[in-house]
Amino acid sequence: MSLSFLKPKKQDLSALVAAIEANTRDDTLKRFLPEEAWPVLASYLIPEDVQRGHVLISQGALDRTLYFIEKGSLRVHYGDQAGQVHIATLGAGAVVGEGAFFSHIERNATVQALEPSRVWGLTPDRFDRMSKEHTAVALSLAMTLGAILSTRMLDISKRVAVT
Repeated sequence: MSLSFLKPKKQDLSALVAAIEANTRDDTLKRFLPEEAWPVLASYLIPEDVQRGHVLISQGALDRTLYFIEKGSLRVHYGDQAGQVHIATLGAGAVVGEGAFFSHIERNATVQALEPSRVWGLTPDRFDRMSKEHTAVALSLAMTLGAILSTRMLDISKRVAVT
């Protein structure tokens, strides 16, 4: 009996990879993640189309999903008693959610779509599976996310944008 339905479905990431290649920010994935990792990642990422106003990440949530932005833009903000503080706007080719992905603590900010957007999610369960099946790619992704996290933390203006 074939259990092929349990295997992750390989997705077409060409538009996401093109967005990453076009991203010129210091914290871009293309600076750190080797191109050969994408065909492997394609089997573990889950596409999601979100409409303007959709909350992808909620401040205080315990979800640890990591998101890669293919198109659109997302607003990162947090709220306190004084109101809402805008932290960053992330566009195509960026990644968001790396802080909670590593820390296992609640999200420190909200991420909301400013326009219709397409993102690719990587859940901790799928990352764990990838780390067993493709150890080198999982390690490379972890090191890439660590480099992005460090780059963002060094930029004081984005210090609290690590969601």
